[in-house]
Amino acid sequence: MIEDAVRRGRELFDSELLCAESVLTAVAEERGVSCELIPRMATGFCSGLARTGGLCGAVSGAVLSLGMAAGRDKPGESYDPTYALVREVIDRFEAAYGSTTCAGLTGCDFATEVGQQQFRDQGQHEKCTDYVGEATRWVLEALASQVDSA
Repeated sequence: MIEDAVRRGRELFDSELLCAESVLTAVAEERGVSCELIPRMATGFCSGLARTGGLCGAVSGAVLSLGMAAGRDKPGESYDPTYALVREVIDRFEAAYGSTTCAGLTGCDFATEVGQQQFRDQGQHEKCTDYVGEATRWVLEALASQVDSA
């Protein structure tokens, strides 16, 4: 099942959606969540937080996905379990790729036409497809391990 979601995230990114949108949509589909706000709510997180070079969109999509699946429902509930899942996924991403920022991962400044062209010229889309797939995998593995340890 996880492999299907990983494939789906990669497919979404390769066809029609951006990074954060793809991770959130793939995880939502895998979890049976349907909401008209998905992928809309993830759009601003793509391209390193709207082309600022910030947090990688795949990581942002992972954080949104973890909140969707394991976040708290009301004040007073503990946020520590969700924070632990987020840290787990971020730590795995950083260990695998050396950075969690779009600028650090791509070396491109998406705020400029030159940076956007550099992204295309260097074949960065393929790397980002990998980031989307692995972020999707790590979210679902973290959620599965949470269930297993409960």
